[in-house]
Amino acid sequence: MPAPSSIYIHESSYIDANVNIGEGTRIWHFSHILGDVTIGKNCTFGQNVMIGPSVKIGDNCKIQNNVSIYKGITIEDGVFCGPSCVFTNVNNPRAEVERKDEFLDTTVRRGVTIGANATIVCGHELGEYSFIAAGAVVTKNVKPFALMAGVPAKRIGWMSKAGSKLHDDLVCPIDRTEYEETLDGNLVVKEVSTEVSI
Repeated sequence: MPAPSSIYIHESSYIDANVNIGEGTRIWHFSHILGDVTIGKNCTFGQNVMIGPSVKIGDNCKIQNNVSIYKGITIEDGVFCGPSCVFTNVNNPRAEVERKDEFLDTTVRRGVTIGANATIVCGHELGEYSFIAAGAVVTKNVKPFALMAGVPAKRIGWMSKAGSKLHDDLVCPIDRTEYEETLDGNLVVKEVSTEVSI
């Protein structure tokens, strides 16, 4: 069955049955989308991407070359997965032991960036607009807006929604959005007062 004209699928890629693909999405060379997958609008999939069965991917995502997203992983809107980043779905795999009933869920919230060759160990949540540096290994939940780097990954700062590292004033140098740290150690967008003096 041909794809709608607004969707591009390279002739070398395979799309299995019961796959829903949103308008404007482009799937490039040698990719494989398995059954029962839902892909949002205006996504881009690079070369050699594999999307496992029953995975859900939101709108406006960019999945770069050589990325595999397995069953149990949810990708929300606006997520960037850098080249050759890795997701796992079992904590203690053995080739000789069947563990398909032990898959752990991983959720990647809206606006997350995952750098090239980073590894996301299963069973964790990456908070919205967090930023995982290239080569980092994530072994625990990640707070929204956190900048994570290293092996294992640790928070080394905060990132703005626009994708800039925040300095001590917590003001984004790109769009001037102001942020603030909460008492429990999270980062949030600072509320702007709408009160009018009389």
